[in-house]
Amino acid sequence: MSHGDESGYGDDAVRTDDPYSTIGGTRQTRTRLPDGEGDGYGASRRPARKPRSLVTVVGVVVLLLAAIAFANMGGGDRNDNGDGAGGAGSKPDSSSTAATGTKPVTGKNGTIPSGFAHDEQGAQSAASNYAVALGSVGMFKADTRRSIVQATHDPAVVENLLAAMAKAYSPAFFKNVGLNEDGTTPSGLTFVSRTIPVGAKVTEQSGDTATVEVWCTGLVGMAGQGSTKPVTATWFTISEKLKWVGNDWRIESSSQKEGPTPVNGDNRASTADEIAGAVEGYGGFTYAR
Repeated sequence: MSHGDESGYGDDAVRTDDPYSTIGGTRQTRTRLPDGEGDGYGASRRPARKPRSLVTVVGVVVLLLAAIAFANMGGGDRNDNGDGAGGAGSKPDSSSTAATGTKPVTGKNGTIPSGFAHDEQGAQSAASNYAVALGSVGMFKADTRRSIVQATHDPAVVENLLAAMAKAYSPAFFKNVGLNEDGTTPSGLTFVSRTIPVGAKVTEQSGDTATVEVWCTGLVGMAGQGSTKPVTATWFTISEKLKWVGNDWRIESSSQKEGPTPVNGDNRASTADEIAGAVEGYGGFTYAR
């Protein structure tokens, strides 16, 4: 997370349309809170976009962490003119949102799914699962961060990326996101950082390389009574440039942009304890296209 609009590692720059975007467990957020008495999440309804305290710092970190993808190369589902899918008035192909029926991979590289097929379906599954891993709480701990980066990236970019991350995850950064200076979570609180893929598409593929866009929603913040950095949600699209290395897809470079973002519903914001209980009680998934 550099402090500008761009940052990168190796030969590929990390590009983003929003300086407050996120990969690696951090992201810009929008949330709607209820009116009336509050809990650890605040007391009254707030505007859709808050001053960027946690989000600003978190978003900055993300740009450095971003090791997921490439810039948008156009639509994977193309119209007759060869450009992005869906011209004015056109209907999306049903196959663009339907599951393939291909079973998820059964292999694991540490805790991360591995052994993806050497085709478009495999590339989409790999990109989705890697987005989840790179947006997890594990990225905030040095040992698990190394394991995640090694499991998801081309070995040629791993060490440079880890060196950049070591500088980004500083005591000052941890403090700004609500953690203790050593990266541990304050007593009585639960640190939340999750990325949830909504859909994926291949925008370019040629032999042993593929570019995949993963549309995601995500959660980040502190859950628990007394939290001053409540868990909030955001929507963003990650683009991953993948390379076939060691009989599996690995990330060469990455970028992300904000949205597409749906209209917020009128759901009541849950209490801090409800959010903490949900995060601790519900596990994640292995994603397959």
